[in-house]
Amino acid sequence: MPDAAPPTVSPLTTSAPGGDEAFPGFVVAIDGPSGSGKSSVSKQVARELGYGFLDTGAMYRSLTWWCLDTGVDLDDADAVTAAARELPLHIGTDPDDPTVTVGDTDVTAGIRESRISEQVSKVAVVIPVRELLRDQQRRLIADASGERGGVVAEGRDITTVVAPDAPVRILLTASEEARLARRSTELHGAADAGSVAATRAQVLGRDAADSTVSQFSVAADGVTTVDTSDLDFAGSVAAVLQVVAAARA
Repeated sequence: MPDAAPPTVSPLTTSAPGGDEAFPGFVVAIDGPSGSGKSSVSKQVARELGYGFLDTGAMYRSLTWWCLDTGVDLDDADAVTAAARELPLHIGTDPDDPTVTVGDTDVTAGIRESRISEQVSKVAVVIPVRELLRDQQRRLIADASGERGGVVAEGRDITTVVAPDAPVRILLTASEEARLARRSTELHGAADAGSVAATRAQVLGRDAADSTVSQFSVAADGVTTVDTSDLDFAGSVAAVLQVVAAARA
């Protein structure tokens, strides 16, 4: 299971608009808003294909955790960028064991806490931070796709910025109602009116903040939209695998 190097590494060979270089393996790039199911679906698609899996959102969450742990002011963009350069991040790309560690601390569960979810947008909208982590993401995609023959990478700007020439680019989306119900069930164990209301600000606020620096509500040219509003988990996975199969054929 490959470990990530700190985000100060130089950019690895990667596809870019108009470029002629490519990742060594097959890349499935998946973007989408909160609650669309992109993390769980992407992970299962990677398992079924025997590919690596990269949750790029976990990288922004890890930086948020690191800043809070070390007392960095999340409203100070320069300080957050400096923290990103020093972030001792290691992120696994095995879909069966996608562990995340910062230094010697396993933060796989910690970065999913509400305190991180409520603050991560402050980190994710800092452009220099996105550039640093983008280079790290490309390196991880290259490593995982080379070792396993392919990788499923998910996030907010994978289809447009990180891997714009991936052979499969998907926008996984769902209605606001469906997304809120899913995230509410995940966080509170229920999707009743009270639970959904408690989740609304976190989900829609995160999307609103992140949309200022990336586009994940409308598919870019060449990106396939998969709407999971009326699909269960198995159906969502099958829909993505169908797009992959068509591309590989």
